Amino acid sequence: MLLKQYKTHFFDALKSIQDEQEIESFFFILTEYLHHLKRVEVALHPNFVLSEYDVEKWNAILAQLQQEKPIQYITGEAWFYGMKFEVNENTLIPRPETEELVDWILNSPITQYPSPITILDIGTGTGCIPIALRANVPQANVSAIDVSEKALEVAKRNAELNKVEINFIQANILDVDDLLILPSPITKHQSSYNIIVSNPPYVRNLEKQEIKKNVLDYEPHLALFVEDTDALLFYRKIAQLALKYLSPNGLLFFEINQYLGKETVELLQNLGFKNIELKKDMYGNDRMVKSEK
Repeated sequence: MLLKQYKTHFFDALKSIQDEQEIESFFFILTEYLHHLKRVEVALHPNFVLSEYDVEKWNAILAQLQQEKPIQYITGEAWFYGMKFEVNENTLIPRPETEELVDWILNSPITQYPSPITILDIGTGTGCIPIALRANVPQANVSAIDVSEKALEVAKRNAELNKVEINFIQANILDVDDLLILPSPITKHQSSYNIIVSNPPYVRNLEKQEIKKNVLDYEPHLALFVEDTDALLFYRKIAQLALKYLSPNGLLFFEINQYLGKETVELLQNLGFKNIELKKDMYGNDRMVKSEK
């Protein structure tokens, strides 16, 4: 069978659950994943032949896509800020909105200084935030915390893959009272962090009906959901720690629930943070907050 013939079958099989642009994206991700053919190379080889074994592999993946399994979990990889990351069912899939958060941090004055700085990421998952920051701020010493041992295993492999050094720490931030006694080589000789960043769980259970099947059925709920009765639980705890362990004029960055921007800003104001800025993402949703100690 020719690849172009299978493409027609592929589109027909998915058109009832995905839009055409998404199906096309899946198709070209898979031509590169399965055959090392980039989009332009597919166009240059209109008579590329699939072996029987190739068709079996395509069919197996197609069956998973029909169950709305995220393609990143099928291929085991995702791209974030121009870098490749391993992903699996123990980690959230990195998202473009989080790239915007990283970009905001990288454009802050602190990261422009040539002198060494310290950064802490809380709830690191794949490690995409600290790895992207470390890759672009070579003078930074970067630590990252996650409660999940399995997620940290993925994050450590991603740091190796992208050739950066990160100090990974397993801890439940809700149980942490002192950021400087965590088992990290960096924190032995420092008294504060210049930047603390977190993309913690923030989706309320009441919002589950808005969540697409590919997220709800496959991505780790530990990293997604909080109880409706205290949706800002992680933000409060992290902000309280940041008050103690940020350096003077240090910055706290959060990715947030789009429906709780006002409440998150009020929380930070009540704790005494200054120069608080709420920022929208590319889709026009309140998505991130920056505040200064």
